[in-house]
Amino acid sequence: MSQVSTPSSVHDPGDLGRRLIERRHELGLSRDEVAREAGMDSGYLRHVEEEASARPSPAACARLAVVLETSVTWLRGGGFESPPGARSPSGKPVLEPLSRDECLEKLARGGVGRVVFDDPRGPVALPVNFALVDNFVYFKTADGSIANALRSASLLSVEVDHLDEVLGEGWSVLVTGASALVTDADELTLVEDAHVEPWAGSDRHHVGRVAIDTATGRRIRRVHP
Repeated sequence: MSQVSTPSSVHDPGDLGRRLIERRHELGLSRDEVAREAGMDSGYLRHVEEEASARPSPAACARLAVVLETSVTWLRGGGFESPPGARSPSGKPVLEPLSRDECLEKLARGGVGRVVFDDPRGPVALPVNFALVDNFVYFKTADGSIANALRSASLLSVEVDHLDEVLGEGWSVLVTGASALVTDADELTLVEDAHVEPWAGSDRHHVGRVAIDTATGRRIRRVHP
């Protein structure tokens, strides 16, 4: 007999549970695999992932962080309200340039970047979810300053970066090129197939495009004696 879900049986994973699930999926690990490597029962890990009331011990969180290749601080959402880069990691920083191919490889993963453009207020950078298709960066936006900049068909830039707080390493990519509002039906289909879904939600029905005329980037590594 199938079990009918009732309001009391609806799972609320909470922040910790969502982070565990998301990180498992990123690494391609099953719940059983993570539980086995962390030395805990798979049923208990399911409880931690699905119930906001779960309170795993510091030792259990530490084992999960090791298996998931992250930190206890990240699992518990520490530093969410603070800008990245506040801590001072060990080691000597080494700055390396990225080639164009390396820049495009970073962008190919998609994610969240910042559209940089001129506005009556001055230079402005606003976050957007983007996807790389061929030699263009595509994103969705609502009516507003970004859409106005696209209508002017001016040069726009898109900046994307990643910072690993634990390792003190990261990278940054900046692409610049001609921009436009996309209206061609076939091109709009390409964007839909790329699944560009804004995190911020709301009605972002305009599609913007920035050609990658130039692409520059840098990577920071840490060298430990």
